[in-house]
Amino acid sequence: MLNDITSLTWRPLTSGDAQASADLINANEVVDRVGEFYTAQDTLQELISPYAELERASLGVFDGDVMVGFMKVVYRPAAQDVHRMMMDGNVLADHRRRGIGTALVEAGLAAAKVLHAQFHPTLKLEVIVRKMEGVAGVAELMASQGFAPVTYEEYMAHPLGDAIPDVAIPDGLRIEPWSELNDEEFRMIRNSSFADVGSSPMPVDNWKNRMTDHSFQPEVSFLVRDVADGAPVGMVLTKFWEGDVVVTGVRDLFFFAIGTLRDHRRRGVAGALITHALRTAADQGFDSASMNVDSSGASGIYGEAGFAPKKRVVVWSREA
Repeated sequence: MLNDITSLTWRPLTSGDAQASADLINANEVVDRVGEFYTAQDTLQELISPYAELERASLGVFDGDVMVGFMKVVYRPAAQDVHRMMMDGNVLADHRRRGIGTALVEAGLAAAKVLHAQFHPTLKLEVIVRKMEGVAGVAELMASQGFAPVTYEEYMAHPLGDAIPDVAIPDGLRIEPWSELNDEEFRMIRNSSFADVGSSPMPVDNWKNRMTDHSFQPEVSFLVRDVADGAPVGMVLTKFWEGDVVVTGVRDLFFFAIGTLRDHRRRGVAGALITHALRTAADQGFDSASMNVDSSGASGIYGEAGFAPKKRVVVWSREA
């Protein structure tokens, strides 16, 4: 048993740690049961984010050759008023409650301040951590480091089949699948519609890293156009993680982003997109669909589409 965390090896993460970090997360699934299984490609995609400064804002903790903890902080290239930086991390279950998590969070907060001073020194800094509710020790660790829960996200699931509602595409609109030709329109709609909830614009390099990566499902991602002028007005982008089938036994299509331009809301655009994607998912052999949505919106259009809340993600925040 480990008694002294100083005997461990502490160093910045590299892209070569993709398999080790996936192994750590997957080992914890037995205890934490969040329903996720990571491949090395999944963790590599996070490690090579264009806004992950691994040398200055990450740590891997190793007991011999085994990764027993990690932390990384990602800055935002654009921000208004508040620079919200995401901090992610994990500690191997049998190495918890020994101070590793505390040391990683403290290092993450220090790194966030360094990057913030470089990229957005005139703005307020807020560090965000997202974790599934109920993971042992998370609430205590967050509270001890000055974080408070600011909101909750509902993880909602849809069984497909007969639960898919019959929603027609509104008159004057048409749906088309994602393609290289309309990819930039997807990004434009995401940036414009998400700006209304305070989200920063997503640059092209981050779009390719986070949105259209190896898990992206182009055949089940759709754009809505206004027939009259050809203008794009809404989109849905979906993902599928092959690794999750290992722990769930279910091929689940995840609705990663849904957006409608402000002037076209309350016309049935989102409902038509969601339904169309659900039907396509069923036709392509998916067993279910899922999404994360702010708790305040869980009973709205997504509930009407047949999604039901299953578990919650806690969003923790701290001003730094």
